[in-house]
Amino acid sequence: MTVDILIYQTLLVGGVSVLMAVMISIIDGIVNNYGDVVVDVNGKKQMTVKGGSKLLGTLADQGIFLPSACGGRGSCGACKCQVDSDVGPHLPTETPYMTDKEIKENVRLACQVKVKADIRVNIPEELFNIKKLECVVEKITDLTYDIKEVLVRMPAGTDLNYVSGQYGQFEVPKYGDIKEPTARAYSFSSNPQMKEHMEFLIRLVPGGAVTTYVHKFLKEGQKVNIVAPVGDFNVKDTGAAMICVAGGSGMAPFKSIFNDMIAKGTMGQRPIWYFFGARTTKDMYYLDWLWSLDKKYENFHFVPALSEPQPGEKWDGATGLITNVLDDYLVNKIPDSVPKEGYLCGSPGMLDACMVVMKKNKMAEDKIYFDKFA
Repeated sequence: MTVDILIYQTLLVGGVSVLMAVMISIIDGIVNNYGDVVVDVNGKKQMTVKGGSKLLGTLADQGIFLPSACGGRGSCGACKCQVDSDVGPHLPTETPYMTDKEIKENVRLACQVKVKADIRVNIPEELFNIKKLECVVEKITDLTYDIKEVLVRMPAGTDLNYVSGQYGQFEVPKYGDIKEPTARAYSFSSNPQMKEHMEFLIRLVPGGAVTTYVHKFLKEGQKVNIVAPVGDFNVKDTGAAMICVAGGSGMAPFKSIFNDMIAKGTMGQRPIWYFFGARTTKDMYYLDWLWSLDKKYENFHFVPALSEPQPGEKWDGATGLITNVLDDYLVNKIPDSVPKEGYLCGSPGMLDACMVVMKKNKMAEDKIYFDKFA
C-alpha cells in the first residue's frame, strides 16, 4: 500500500510539473508575443520584423551589422546606436560603457535592447558597408602551442575595403554545449592589399566558445561566416612616433599595419617602437620577420620581452613585464621631446596597465589608440 501511495505521489508531482511547464510556455507565448513591429533606421529604411529579439540580432537579420567584439554578450560596449523611441531606462549592463552625454542622447547597446514595439534608431552611415561573407578556410597554421593563423578566402568578386587595424567577427556553428552559431571579434592580421583573403590570429582561451572550436574542430576547406570590416582602430597620419605594444594574438593588427606600410612605401618614414610581451620563448612567434624589419628600417625598433623566462631558455632580450620594459624605454631611451602616439592590442588588463605607463610618461590620453576586446 505504501508503495502504491509513493507511485501515486510521484506521478502526481510529475503531472503537476508538466502542467506548470505547459502553462508557463503558454503564458510566455502570450505575454511575450509582440507581433510584427517596424524598425526605422536613420529615417531612410523601414523594416517590418517579428518583435521579441534583441536589436543587435534584429538588425543583423536584415543585413545591418553593428560592431560587436563580444558577440552580443554585453561585455564590450561596441554595439552603440542612438534610439529615438522610448525603450525604457538604461540598464545596469549598459551604463558602464556610456558617457553622460551618450546617456542624455539615449545612446544604447543594441545587444541589450529588446525590440518590443515600433522603434527608431540612428546608426553611422559607414556601418552599412559591413558585410556578412561566407568564406572558405584555406590554411590553418600553428604559430605557437595556443595560437593559430587562420587564412580564409573570400567569395569571388568580393570588394572588401578595410583599413589595417580593423577586425572581423568570426562565426562558428553550434557544437557540443554551444546551442547556436557564435561569433567573436578578431583583428585582421592580413593587410588590405590581400584582396582575396583575410587572415586572423586566434589564441585558445580556456572555455572560449569560438577559440575552442577553431583549435579543436575547424578544418581547412570548411565554410565560415565572417562579418567585416569592423572597428575604428587605425594608424593616424601624423608622423608622430608610434609606440606600439602587444601581447599574444595582439600581434595581429600590427602585422597588418606594418605590412600595409611596407606595401605603401611609408615604412621607415616615422619612428616605430614595437614592444611585444610574452611569458616564455614558446610564446614568441614571427621573430625572424620582426628582426628583419628592425635590421632593414633604421626607424623601426623591435623590443620583445619575456615576463617568465624558464631556466635553460636561450634568451638575451629584455625580461620583466612588458609594462616595465615600456616604462624603462619611455624614461631612458625614447627622447621625451619626440611627439608620440600609443597603439595597443592585447588583454584588457595589459591595455589598462599600458595606459597608466604612457600617461605617466606624458603621453596624451587622446593620442593612445586601441580596440579592447572582451
